[in-house]
Amino acid sequence: MKAEILKMLRESDDYVSGQQICEKFGVSRTAVWKAVNQLKEEGYEVEAVRNRGYHIIDSPDVITLEELTSQIDTVWAGKQVYYYNETDSTNIRAKQLGEEGAPHGTLAVADQQNAGRGRRGRGWESPKGCSIYMSILLRPEIPPVKAPMLTLVMALSVAEGLKESTELDVEIKWPNDIVLNGKKLVGILTEMSTEIDYINHVVIGVGINVNMTGLPKELSEKATSLRLETGRIVKRSPIIAAVMRSFEKNYSLFLETQDLEKMQEEYNSLLVNREKEVRILGAKEQYNAYALGVNKEGELLVRRGDGTTEAVFAGEVSVRGVYGYV
Repeated sequence: MKAEILKMLRESDDYVSGQQICEKFGVSRTAVWKAVNQLKEEGYEVEAVRNRGYHIIDSPDVITLEELTSQIDTVWAGKQVYYYNETDSTNIRAKQLGEEGAPHGTLAVADQQNAGRGRRGRGWESPKGCSIYMSILLRPEIPPVKAPMLTLVMALSVAEGLKESTELDVEIKWPNDIVLNGKKLVGILTEMSTEIDYINHVVIGVGINVNMTGLPKELSEKATSLRLETGRIVKRSPIIAAVMRSFEKNYSLFLETQDLEKMQEEYNSLLVNREKEVRILGAKEQYNAYALGVNKEGELLVRRGDGTTEAVFAGEVSVRGVYGYV
């Protein structure tokens, strides 16, 4: 009931009377009073005025089940949330939920991870209470070969969600890193359970550095956080809600064509590599090329020194900026 009361207070521009809450949820005034006091103990500023009711003034930067369910206003993306104070990794949790039959769009969120991972098995710093660690479970009815494009769909969605909720000029480093002022802000990891021609489920994990005030020395030159860039504390739950809204929209666009055709222009407009020289790091060769943008399959189109254009597939190579990380 606490989550429902929080949502009701958030959705009202005015005071909400205790009687309104009692009637809506079929509870006593004492139960309402207890729930409001619990919210206050968690850091919410709730004003109570006699004969007028309750009004929420401000919210703390907390990620709780009640906070998330009161913020997320989608149809299916993140509509069912599993919250963990601490867990191994949200990708592991989401995969387990997938095996147990959890529905499409289920979201696993943690306040702390002790086994967070990035690409190629690298560790992802996951300290308590300052960043976003979340994974969404998907059950797409598409051929397995098309699933890698969902990573780019999420990258675009995270960039859009961050721009909406923070008004910062974040960009995408192909294929799926989000950068701010030339440093990595977000990592995305997609994992899939599949048969030869059928997807059981896809899990997309997102790690966003939000309120970290410092990073390990080996990361500080290439990575950053929202707080380091803005100098202020940034609330995490509105970011999660904004990303879920954007992902729900973009996922629908993806299903219409089963590629990035309807997102290609928007993705390329945020692509930090576009129209810049990049270093292609392939298994067989390394070379410099000029990045043109992505095609509708999410491959990076590059122009070689001899003028020929080719499509680079994310699973085969890494791309580095010639001048620094991006």
